[in-house]
Amino acid sequence: MHIEDIAYEADGKSLLGHLAFDDQLDGPRPAILVSHGGPGLDGLAKGVTEKLATMGYIAFALDYQGNGEQPPIELALERLGGLIDSPVRTAELALAGFNVLMAQPAVDPNRVAAIGFCFGGQVSLELARLGIDVKAVVGFHPGYTPDRTEDSRNIKGSVLLCSGTEDPFATMEQRSAFEVEMREAGVADWRLELYGGVGHSFTDPEASELGIPGIGYDANAARRSWQSMLALLNETLGSN
Repeated sequence: MHIEDIAYEADGKSLLGHLAFDDQLDGPRPAILVSHGGPGLDGLAKGVTEKLATMGYIAFALDYQGNGEQPPIELALERLGGLIDSPVRTAELALAGFNVLMAQPAVDPNRVAAIGFCFGGQVSLELARLGIDVKAVVGFHPGYTPDRTEDSRNIKGSVLLCSGTEDPFATMEQRSAFEVEMREAGVADWRLELYGGVGHSFTDPEASELGIPGIGYDANAARRSWQSMLALLNETLGSN
């Protein structure tokens, strides 16, 4: 297994992403861009990247906080707030990570997907809103931005967002607004998958340790959303 941290730059930042692929395989392979959650490039995103590599994908976890780190939470939230308010900056960071992934020699450019956790789900969507040919976008407990209908008309691939009904960052009103956006933008294939009684960060085994209402790990939701992602990847990227 080839595992490598790759330095690159975007948005005026020094970034450090995490690449993984099986170096014993030959020929072009499907690729997946992974976007971490708001606090920074953590063990969850790196672990997912390496797990995808064992399944035959070339996977790259981009970095949008900087230096591949998890800064103090106050700084992380400040930076995150700036990105939430600027889809253009978010798209720039998504595209920079995408370009690193596409530069890998064994990547099949016709079989690429983007997945993300928390705000990383929005990072993945912003990449698709640029009109980039990603076959699938998957967001795990993503946030939902204000209306982006015009840019969402550029989405070419399938969209799957997995949310808990009790997620304070993905309210019923926000989810309903996203449904309207997808319909009005004419996105051909999109899906919202909801898990009753589940909160934010349900894929992170350490989330419950925060002791914050509405944030917590849920093993069933984590397993079900992962299986839904794998089914979509198989459908859109084909077998490895």
